[in-house]
Amino acid sequence: MVDIRSLSKMELVQACEELDVKKFRANQLWEWLWQKSARSFDEMTNLSKDFRQKLSDKYTFNTLSIAHAQKSSDGTIKYAFKLNDGFLIEGVLIPTSNRVTACISSQVGCSLSCTFCATGFMKRERNLRIDEIYDQVAILKKEAEREYNINLSNIVLMGMGEPLLNYANVIGGIEKVTAPDGLGMSPQRITLSTAGIAKMIKKLGDDQVRFNLALSLHSANNEKRSAIMPINDSNSLEDLIESINYFYDKTNTRVTLEYCVINDINDDPLEAEELISFARQIKCKVNLIEYNPIDLAEFQSSSTEKIQRFADYLERNKVIVNIRRSRGKDIDAACGQLANKIN
Repeated sequence: MVDIRSLSKMELVQACEELDVKKFRANQLWEWLWQKSARSFDEMTNLSKDFRQKLSDKYTFNTLSIAHAQKSSDGTIKYAFKLNDGFLIEGVLIPTSNRVTACISSQVGCSLSCTFCATGFMKRERNLRIDEIYDQVAILKKEAEREYNINLSNIVLMGMGEPLLNYANVIGGIEKVTAPDGLGMSPQRITLSTAGIAKMIKKLGDDQVRFNLALSLHSANNEKRSAIMPINDSNSLEDLIESINYFYDKTNTRVTLEYCVINDINDDPLEAEELISFARQIKCKVNLIEYNPIDLAEFQSSSTEKIQRFADYLERNKVIVNIRRSRGKDIDAACGQLANKIN
């Protein structure tokens, strides 16, 4: 059967006509699907039982569900979501004293093979659909309220997969999350993180998106970045500078550079100088991230002192910089650790 959430609003109007139901019911149906996050026709209590039965005879819901959850000692919760075809993806809730951030996935697995990232060692099975991206947010929104009694405040697309290699579905999912007749969240509270697909960064600019963009940089040296991020072979630092400046010209949005500080790999003074040079060519700020070791790689995080010296040097050279401490490391929920590893 056809998934009801694969239909556009106009197609829902046509579906109502085919089922001999007044057209205004389509708006009610849309509201249940995308604003109230209904997961079955039985929940749609302002629709007649006869209409609901007609819908269930012809359409289905391919919703995802929580297969497992793990809570960290710091309050972070990692969720394994089961998709309708049996695949698993992961999402994370990260609380602070006054807000909760949801980290969501865009693909089942990943094809980019970044050597320091657990997801990079997984096979990319498929892209997530619009409804699957939406469902992660809808479920984590309810979980945030239940677990922390705080509304979900921020969303980061930093989970499994490369969002810009699933462009249409990711944009469609964000639209459902931000639309007034969807979840109504502010796009300025959403950050899409990319390993750096230059032509798709330009497309984000052409589409004048209103959410934030983060670039997983991790080295400002082409040779070294290609060694840890093979995507750099076809999307060089020069290409990324051009695309980021294009994006800024179109959106007036400053990009965040994500930089996992890896011991003896990208944390020496020369690497700092190269990062400063890169940052001066674009409108950006830098997030230094504690590297989270994984079983499949031998990389280690730099010491706290070394990261602080690196940050201080950037600041002395007029680079806006923040240090991001890892959350959820004890349950493999931190940045770069998502690989369907459930304990």
